Amino acid sequence: MTRRGLFKGLLGIALAGLFSAVYAFFVEPAWRFRVRRWRVNAANWPASPVRILAISDLHLGEPYIGLNRLSRIVARANALDADIVVLLGDYAAGHRFISAPVRIADAAPVLAGLRAKLGVYAILGNHDWWDDRSAQKRGGGPNLYATALEVAGIPVLSNRAVRVRDFWLAGLEDQLALLRKENGIVGLDDLPGTLAQVTDGAPVILLAHEPDIFPKVPGRVALTLSGHTHGGQLRLFGWSPVVPSRYGNRYAYGHVHEEGRSLVVSGGIGCSILPVRFGVPPEITLVELGPALA
Repeated sequence: MTRRGLFKGLLGIALAGLFSAVYAFFVEPAWRFRVRRWRVNAANWPASPVRILAISDLHLGEPYIGLNRLSRIVARANALDADIVVLLGDYAAGHRFISAPVRIADAAPVLAGLRAKLGVYAILGNHDWWDDRSAQKRGGGPNLYATALEVAGIPVLSNRAVRVRDFWLAGLEDQLALLRKENGIVGLDDLPGTLAQVTDGAPVILLAHEPDIFPKVPGRVALTLSGHTHGGQLRLFGWSPVVPSRYGNRYAYGHVHEEGRSLVVSGGIGCSILPVRFGVPPEITLVELGPALA
């Protein structure tokens, strides 16, 4: 290889790296957006399917997720005309690269504009607990994010199950809620207690911010919906180098089917640690849940 050829090669590599960095830090997290659709069939689901729209990991804060962009997300969600909308937690900013904070008290009224025939429901994520210092000191609620959502008319399911049409919607409290010096991170989740509120044989949809609970979810739960991982934020050829889960890529993203049970992990919208996304653009997740095919 000539010196000129070597120089051209190195220049090409440098330009490709610069383009990738600009794309990952500015284009994909700030400008790209998609609707990711999944079809899930459950053996215990009744004849009538349900369309579920999941919005996860907003991580509110300028310049990436401000109130104007949030309004556009709400409008796009409403245009999909889902039967039910679920918010899967982590409304709080997940990184320090915020030019202007967005308070949940200001964002909740915008989220209250979401419309669905069977209602809009929410759970909390780990950042919503970590950001509430008073709740950390108390070792539990009330949580400022839950309070703002409830005031805006959005029920927050904290280890609570409610009957909706011909199924149950169960919301699990966060599994990484409390930061404790003496014994590390402590969860506030109570899966047995939540499912004990289901009083008949109707199927269950479970909302759990972190997907790591999935191996413990019983077969009667038709679908578990989670966020938290952001698809790893960097994802190439269906693999993410870093996933905030003790199971690694097993529950990093998308539809997972294990032992007759289904989990859908949304890639979410915002970012954590660093405002970077590559190969997993911000998304809202539309799941059509219906009976198993004959």
